[in-house]
Amino acid sequence: MDIYVLRNQNDDLFKKAVHVFWKQWGNEKNYSFYEDCMIHSCTATSNLPRFYVAVEDDQIIGTYALLRNDLTSRQDLYPWLACLYVEEGFRGKEVGSMLLQHGLKEAFEKGYRTLYLSTDLEGYYEKYDWTHSGNMYGPDGGQIKLYEKSTE
Repeated sequence: MDIYVLRNQNDDLFKKAVHVFWKQWGNEKNYSFYEDCMIHSCTATSNLPRFYVAVEDDQIIGTYALLRNDLTSRQDLYPWLACLYVEEGFRGKEVGSMLLQHGLKEAFEKGYRTLYLSTDLEGYYEKYDWTHSGNMYGPDGGQIKLYEKSTE
């Protein structure tokens, strides 16, 4: 398995990645939202946002992103690890763990000492020593769990 940052909006991997991110996190009305976010991440001069894919045998088997915000009420915190996903056939093989570690390393190399994430999952991130540090709110007004971890 190799993990790649998406930096070339004109290659086949990028086009496949947009579809994978949208398929997992989007809906029938917002493909353009994901595509536009990812296109502009390729040309951004700042170190965020960035989208990453795990690839094995030319197949995208996992994803994650490092973002400035994750559409939560905690706009004071960043960067966010978002869009962590592992294809069903590759779950239980430590792909998620490798993506989390990769995200922490990338955030550290970009100069960030803490990485945040939001989730409604129970017990997953605790296995990897992420700290549940509180709750926040999403755009729909519902509570979301806030997790953080040192990148050092």
